[in-house]
Amino acid sequence: MNIKDRINYSAIVDRKPLILHGDGKVIVWPVVNLEEWPPELPLPRRVLTPPGEGGHVPDIPNWCWSEYGMRIGVWRLMEALAEFNVTPTVSMNGTVPRAYPRVAEAALEAGWEFMGHSYIQKPMYEVEDEAEAIFKTMETMRDFCGYKPRGWMGPGLTQTENTPELLVEAGFQYTADWILDDQPCEVKTQKGKLYSIPYTTELNDIPIMLSQNHVSSILYDRTMDYFETLLREGEQNVRIMCIAVHPYIHGVPHRIKYFRQIFKELSDNPAVVFMTGSEILDWYLLQHSPQEN
Repeated sequence: MNIKDRINYSAIVDRKPLILHGDGKVIVWPVVNLEEWPPELPLPRRVLTPPGEGGHVPDIPNWCWSEYGMRIGVWRLMEALAEFNVTPTVSMNGTVPRAYPRVAEAALEAGWEFMGHSYIQKPMYEVEDEAEAIFKTMETMRDFCGYKPRGWMGPGLTQTENTPELLVEAGFQYTADWILDDQPCEVKTQKGKLYSIPYTTELNDIPIMLSQNHVSSILYDRTMDYFETLLREGEQNVRIMCIAVHPYIHGVPHRIKYFRQIFKELSDNPAVVFMTGSEILDWYLLQHSPQEN
């Protein structure tokens, strides 16, 4: 199916407004990304390049960078979110419960929503058997958390021309890979219903910190500016604001205070409603007819 045929064009100014009860104007969707980076394989990202900038395995410095997040950083994120009673969605590789059982079990105990992030941290177009990766992710995460995860996000938001159909066949109901809106929308497939829940690259610490090389406070500054606009627009039509972080980036000492400050200020604002991806999907489906896309 042609990519542009998968999602109908819809101008925000032409839509029937979406509403929240009470004073709610903006839905905030926090996403924490938990990944396994096997040190015996080429790593997905690097913070430090060796002399000559060549690649090598094992890449100990960059593996340690990621490992810090799972040993130290993730606990800082958990503490900050718990302080303000915020339940995030956790985007997680299918191998994480085996590789990091202590972390996965803590997320499960805290009631975080589990979202599939493929089985290993590798672009979907480089996976030898995409169907196997998707179905295996569903199976392993279902076995671990006790329910079928409803959401999916490809590593690096990658997908192939077959991904939407495979997601539906595996039992996934929403995807975070289509960042083209401030509201959910339907992704057409030949196998059944699939919905897009708007993830983010603008409030995502991978592009902000690794590609754009901003100072430590930028996620806070950008989130507050972003929220100011959505709050004004949400008076007429509710918007969704996703905040996406990784433990090895925002779980470090010089950034965690800004992460905490974001949720302190947002939790104090009556216009903010925190939701998981599944809660957003249910809210959307209750008041929206698919034919209105």
